[in-house]
Amino acid sequence: MAIKTLDLLDLSHTLAGDYLKNFEYPWQALDGIKELILTFGPALSEDEYTEVSPTVWVHKTAEVAPTAFLGAPCIIGPETEVRHCAFVRGSALVGTKCVVGNSVELKNVILFDNVQVPHYNYVGDSILGYKSHMGAGSVTSNVKSDKTLVVVKDGNERIETGRKKFGAILGDNVEVGCNSVLNPGSVIGRNSNIYPVSCVRGVVPEKSIWKTGGVVVAKED
Repeated sequence: MAIKTLDLLDLSHTLAGDYLKNFEYPWQALDGIKELILTFGPALSEDEYTEVSPTVWVHKTAEVAPTAFLGAPCIIGPETEVRHCAFVRGSALVGTKCVVGNSVELKNVILFDNVQVPHYNYVGDSILGYKSHMGAGSVTSNVKSDKTLVVVKDGNERIETGRKKFGAILGDNVEVGCNSVLNPGSVIGRNSNIYPVSCVRGVVPEKSIWKTGGVVVAKED
């Protein structure tokens, strides 16, 4: 199954590209997001970015609503829109032309360019690939209910992550339907779709559709 970093993500669409290519699996990069931002931030061009508060950098073309909260550290990229009551808790690297919407919460995440999380989404300990989109109310669940370490389940294969907190990895061009829950360790392959009100577990292959009841079918060309 195509679940390695380069299988899922076009690394040319994020400031974190050089960082992510060091990891076989993208979830291995989650521990270093905070330090990555703290390294990138001071090197950003002052002609392009404003440090609006300590270790919070916002591109001058981005639009941030006055009611949004930007926690440290974070980087908000060019032409990105952060809407009213968005709650960026920190350790968020948000790319170009993204939408972080009303009442959306972000924590320890990388959002590639053109990602949309526009309405009532929670995204924690996750990486969302280029042009991925989460429908209204869809969330990543990043801690198992029994608090054991997260395992990525790929058919009969089980990949131990060693992580207590790990939400989801969305490959490029993934569409997640409204009010869906991506359970801890979900990995959605490129160009796949999740039906609304789904409860997703494990690996969804690229170019697939996750339907009601967890039925997965290949997309037609």
